Amino acid sequence: MLRIDAKDQTRHKELVAFAVNFAAEPDENDNAALYALKGLIGKYPGNFSLMPYYRKVREYSDIESRDIWEYPLSFSESEVERILWHLWEMQSATFDYYFADENCSYQLLALLQLARDDLDLTSSFNFHAIPSDTVAVLNEQGLLQAPDYRPAFGTKLHHYAKQLTPQELAAAKQLMAGAEFDNSQFTAQRSVAIYEVAYEWLNFNFYDQGLNRDDIAPRLTKLLRKRSQYKIASPLTKPPKPTVSPEQGHGSARVALARSDSKNYGQTTELAYRLAYHDLLDSSAGFIPGAQISFLDINASYTDEHLQLEHLYLIDAMSLAPDNQVFNTWSWNIRLGFDRTAGNTKQVGRSFVEGGYGKSIGDPNSLHAYLLGTIGLNGGDFSTGISPAAGVEGGVIWQLNPAHKFAASGQYQWLANNQQAQRSQAKLSWHWSLEKDLALRTEFNYSRWQQADHGAKLALYYYF
Repeated sequence: MLRIDAKDQTRHKELVAFAVNFAAEPDENDNAALYALKGLIGKYPGNFSLMPYYRKVREYSDIESRDIWEYPLSFSESEVERILWHLWEMQSATFDYYFADENCSYQLLALLQLARDDLDLTSSFNFHAIPSDTVAVLNEQGLLQAPDYRPAFGTKLHHYAKQLTPQELAAAKQLMAGAEFDNSQFTAQRSVAIYEVAYEWLNFNFYDQGLNRDDIAPRLTKLLRKRSQYKIASPLTKPPKPTVSPEQGHGSARVALARSDSKNYGQTTELAYRLAYHDLLDSSAGFIPGAQISFLDINASYTDEHLQLEHLYLIDAMSLAPDNQVFNTWSWNIRLGFDRTAGNTKQVGRSFVEGGYGKSIGDPNSLHAYLLGTIGLNGGDFSTGISPAAGVEGGVIWQLNPAHKFAASGQYQWLANNQQAQRSQAKLSWHWSLEKDLALRTEFNYSRWQQADHGAKLALYYYF
């Protein structure tokens, strides 16, 4: 979105400034599958709207718990006025909204492009427009100043809770339930920390879980009254600003050149392309650790003058947020596409959709582990019909430092209506980020279906 600041705008007044938003208007009766399809083919109308900035902050930061980055733009007063006049012209205009390319990020760039005749902000976005990429274009044009960071409600609560001991957290839970706690066990400073965390935690639950206001509001007021009796500053530190902002991360698209060797199928040269966006082993700088969204990932191999599609993943998404002192968080994944598995005499093609649900532990910025229960459907040459599957999937990811990541992962499936009742695979990987947009990845893999196979791969990645 864009925020319009007045001439005398200050950091303390920005919430009452106006925000410009471009969004789709989906049909409320559409289910999730129809929503995704219509969004991809431009069947939803999109238009500009104007609203107070605090409404968007409340929506993104407080309700959806999304961190916000705010980038001051280097436009002159006359250029800002030109943008606003064009926005006034567009107030009744409607566009076809495409999730992948002509989306909110793209349309806001097109709006900003009107500030000067020599600006070209949109021509490079032919297939997809991702927020971090559109911000990077503004940075390349010298239009961005140093960004401000607004941590989300959940980010702040997690950071505050880490500063309390287990005994203090237990006392905060008592206060949230409406009970008192024995403050003689704590210093005045620690009592303040307990009251503040209890207030933030209860307030977060009120928004996140939609709790009854008549029940929660008196408890929140009581906590504020108790806190006000201590005439000392808060002992809690604020969440630190991430060292790398989103536009400084790797490019969202990726191409790869790889050489692989396997026991059963020999040596092959592979070419790969991923339209977007980020996987668990890519450099986390500028991205949310423990999260993956891989869209339109294609890999083809070439050997003995024979070209073969190795995999085509339409979507491969994972969210591995671990449990912590405050949040009981579930992890999940979903995959849809085509790949190959080890058959008796050749690799067998498999079309599939699968998803998993489970738990993660650890710290995504260092050592992180997950275990998911999975279900799926398989088809193609892999099965004479549709083969349901159930199984488990797990892994460990270790980020040694910003440049190096190691991972071990595995999956085991029980198959129905299939000539082989079990399928398994495992991988050991090392990802080395040579620089922001260049990386090497080594992989050792094992798979078993009709027969066992193992091999290794070395890939060079370029992000753009």
